[in-house]
Amino acid sequence: MSELAMKQPKTKSRFVREFNAIIAILARDITIFFKSPGAIISSFAMPLVMMGMLGGSLAQNMAGGLNFEYGPFMMVGMLVNMLFMTTIMGMTSLVEDRMTDFTQEMMISPISRYSIVIGKIFGSSFGAIIGMIGTLIVGLIMGITLEVHQLLMIFVLSPFICLSAGAVAISIMGIAKDNRTANIAVMLVTMPQMFLSGAIIPINNSSGVLYVLSRIMPMTYSLDLMRAVVYAGTPEYGNVILFNPTTSIAVIIAITIVGLVIGTFLFARSEKNR
Repeated sequence: MSELAMKQPKTKSRFVREFNAIIAILARDITIFFKSPGAIISSFAMPLVMMGMLGGSLAQNMAGGLNFEYGPFMMVGMLVNMLFMTTIMGMTSLVEDRMTDFTQEMMISPISRYSIVIGKIFGSSFGAIIGMIGTLIVGLIMGITLEVHQLLMIFVLSPFICLSAGAVAISIMGIAKDNRTANIAVMLVTMPQMFLSGAIIPINNSSGVLYVLSRIMPMTYSLDLMRAVVYAGTPEYGNVILFNPTTSIAVIIAITIVGLVIGTFLFARSEKNR
């Protein structure tokens, strides 16, 4: 038997092992989610508070001077915000897993560190998808609707946005030593992005420091790409979109790759140094 023929089964076997590891970690997080009533309630309560109260107040007091309809603008912004925020918050459980030595048990298993991280990201993104559905329900109650093809594209892009958010989160979890530090770091990352990336407040006319900050926020590019998909072919496109979609895609890919590489390295090193 040739050497190439011997390598193919090994390669296939390793791929199956890594894939199974990702699915197992994903399934564990989904199980934990459904066993936590608080997580389920917050997935629907958070959109109600953030979109129904904060967004509703802004819509009544600010939208009059805009040259586009504020409702769909806010809807897309809150959908992306829920994906980013919930995924990043879900990744904080890595710190808890570290405290209970669960991560060390995963580390000694014969699977890639990247499979562990990616499985955890997708597990955290499950709650984000539920939160996104909650946002759509709140929007429907508020009379804000999107076309079917727009909703389909939003769901198609959602896993990639969650992966980007998870890549940002793992870089934080790699240096956080305890739950308190992780939670503070998450708030410092997620809250500025909600206001500076254009999720609920337009940033087209930002200048100076606010302009710079808005352009270095990772969520800005995910949000702009999502809006480019939703507003494609509409008269409001030029008034809402900041970048060419290819630029947004390139930045999202770069953030994801750099975040995964650096974050996984920091996460693995923190486990070795315990």
